[in-house]
Amino acid sequence: AMLIHIATHQPQMLASIVQGTPSWVWYLLAALLWLGLSQTLPRQAGLRRVLLMPLALAAFSAWGLLSAFGAEPGGGALAVWLLAAGAAALASLALRGTPPAGVRFDAQALRFHLPGSPVPLLLILAIFLTKYLVGVELALQPALAHDGGFALQVAALYGLFNGLLLARAARLWRLVRSTSPAFA
Repeated sequence: AMLIHIATHQPQMLASIVQGTPSWVWYLLAALLWLGLSQTLPRQAGLRRVLLMPLALAAFSAWGLLSAFGAEPGGGALAVWLLAAGAAALASLALRGTPPAGVRFDAQALRFHLPGSPVPLLLILAIFLTKYLVGVELALQPALAHDGGFALQVAALYGLFNGLLLARAARLWRLVRSTSPAFA
């Protein structure tokens, strides 16, 4: 990829790339960092919130695919994204079907008691970096926007990250269903 070539052969260009990045991108990164860092601390969160975050990041990934590749290879890319997300979620759930130790659900308050974890932060940053790096690659090599192979690779990467987040939410939903007869 062009970005790797620049990093290894012309690292001074990286500063130009960062300086040319619109300021809204850095505000988005700050917000995502805040969201991810908040996940590293023990906390309480409502049912809606723990389900909303993976869905919002899935929407961000879908937007990333469509904004990068449009409708041309976009349809196939969206299918690969969904397949990769499903496969990653199923594999993750097969490897670990229960929430991490220390997770509790208060059925009366509809709140989770969650231990901190760096995993959501890492997945949030992975999705952001994928979007950012794809944007840089497309700025450097606009023809990649029409490269179906590149689009499918990006879609699979987004799907992997989204699937892991969805598996986390599914584990929590299983806990809700097992502890609260109203949700069973």
